[in-house]
Amino acid sequence: MQKLPPIEKFYEAYSALADKRVTVEGSSAIVTSSDKTKTYKVEWQDNTYSSTDNATLWQGYAGYPVLSVLILQKKLSVKDDIIARFCEVNWNSLNKKHKRDYRAALLEVFEQKKFTKEEISQIETATKQAFEQLKSLPLEIVRKVKRGNYINGD
Repeated sequence: MQKLPPIEKFYEAYSALADKRVTVEGSSAIVTSSDKTKTYKVEWQDNTYSSTDNATLWQGYAGYPVLSVLILQKKLSVKDDIIARFCEVNWNSLNKKHKRDYRAALLEVFEQKKFTKEEISQIETATKQAFEQLKSLPLEIVRKVKRGNYINGD
């Protein structure tokens, strides 16, 4: 993978999955934002992925919608009990509040959820393992997935 996301984007993906905000149909998915005001379309073909979220589209790394799809596809392994701990988090509002300091937003979530130091350690270890898996995947992030060969402009 050419450019890696901030590791905190994994937690946003966990929330999307925990809240069942990811709907997969064929080789695309619709992911609803944490504040439920936006939807993002993720598309893939083989190991090439695109998404309409700002991180993927403009920063060129796998944003949380792509990460959530990769977890659903079992390309990244994260246990369900880790994912379930991140239900009902409004990342949009937290990221704005912390001026895009994703670590500060995550620490606030840990505090809101009243996770113990041991729980935080387990969660962060699992997330680091998923991040290492992401590093080794032969993924390409593009602005738009091109599908098949088109003949006569079809």
